[in-house]
Amino acid sequence: MSPSLATLLCAVGILGFFYLDRDKSTHTSKALWIPVIWFWLNASRPVSMWLGGAPSTPTVNQQLEGSPTDRLIYMILLAIGLAVLARRGRPAFSLLATNWPIVLYFSYCLLSVAWSDFPGVALKRWIKATGDVVMILIIVTDAQPIAALRRLFSRLGFVLLPVSVLLIKYYPTVGRTYDSWTGGPSNTGVTTNKNMLGVITFVLALGTLWQVLRLWRNSGPHNRFRQLVAQCTLLGCAVWLLFNAHSATSGACFTLGAGLMLATGLRQIRGRPYAVHALVLSILLLASLIALTGADAVVLQALGRNPDLTGRASDIWPTVIPMNPNPLVGAGFESFWLGPRLQEMWDKFPHLYLNEAHNGYIEVYLNLGLIGVGLIALLLIDGYRRSVAAFRADPSSSSLMLAYILTAPVYSMTEAGFRMLDLSWSFLLLAIIGSSQIPKLVGESAQFDSTPSESVRRPPAGARTTSIMVNR
Repeated sequence: MSPSLATLLCAVGILGFFYLDRDKSTHTSKALWIPVIWFWLNASRPVSMWLGGAPSTPTVNQQLEGSPTDRLIYMILLAIGLAVLARRGRPAFSLLATNWPIVLYFSYCLLSVAWSDFPGVALKRWIKATGDVVMILIIVTDAQPIAALRRLFSRLGFVLLPVSVLLIKYYPTVGRTYDSWTGGPSNTGVTTNKNMLGVITFVLALGTLWQVLRLWRNSGPHNRFRQLVAQCTLLGCAVWLLFNAHSATSGACFTLGAGLMLATGLRQIRGRPYAVHALVLSILLLASLIALTGADAVVLQALGRNPDLTGRASDIWPTVIPMNPNPLVGAGFESFWLGPRLQEMWDKFPHLYLNEAHNGYIEVYLNLGLIGVGLIALLLIDGYRRSVAAFRADPSSSSLMLAYILTAPVYSMTEAGFRMLDLSWSFLLLAIIGSSQIPKLVGESAQFDSTPSESVRRPPAGARTTSIMVNR
């Protein structure tokens, strides 16, 4: 098949996805397109690269200066997002107050700009990083938040995943490259490297699986069958990409998250927080047993990983950790991989062009020190507590939030998953903020998502619904 014909069929397929998944019973805000575009950009290549403006070989100065085009687009989206939240007023501020660990973390990140060697760059990056929170608040404060979340997954997945397949199979000069670690060919799709393709695929695949399970258990909507066709096809596309991305970490995270969602849907666990605690504790005990018995090397090999994690544990981590200028507070927000330190790492590891530690905890330690690592731990513990507390009220949606909260720390063991604009980080924040509202909002709604066969009384025209979990 010629690339032109494949492109035409891909475009028709994307339109077909949207047609099959349409739902006239939901009316989300047009402002939802702002986070959709934001995450489209985060999950793919920068606009400047799509336009051919980015150089093929990165430079140290490029890391400092960035792209004016990309900066302008992000600032426009952020400004529009803030204007939307300003109109919505109190709900957004209430969510921020409820999620004080997130506010505390971002406040400390802003404070760390003061001791950065590059305060101007750090401040710009902090402003951009807050965009994730702004976009999440737009989703959660929508008049129909659960419908907004479903449409977010669909709009992201229907475009990013099929186009990635198209680029890999028919435009190899764009969708494939050579791995800087192994030198072998690797698939990148709409992204810039295989690990980024892996993370966007596993994050969107979990959201798609959640929609499939919801539709499978819900026999009410008349459009259920065609939506199932669209979502199941998209899930198959995501699984294909996970296999062809050859990102063992992303594949393991999807398996873990999917297993949690399926297990928490069982009658013996559904709606019982203590059963969720037991399930998570069992997973932690199994992981500890594997580590203590030395079987982790066997597991890594089974996942297609070298025991030293492709040079991470043996070369990169021992080199980069002693370079932290201040173990307590770090180099400053997103400031470690800049200037002389970046050049030193490039000199020691030529052709890799490292700009991250390939470990989320070490990455936070380098930029924010031990205090930053402690704040990340607080954020994860608070998110887990909130998601489990919400499980009694809404097991279906809480299972998705729990999957994101538990896979984020696993993903960060080999990748910088707690970093700004990383999709794993973005959806971790979404899961924490969403979980904080589930008990309150479900209590105010007419019914729970766990009883989808019952109809939900539509509010009067113009009325604002408050439930994030109402099943439309």
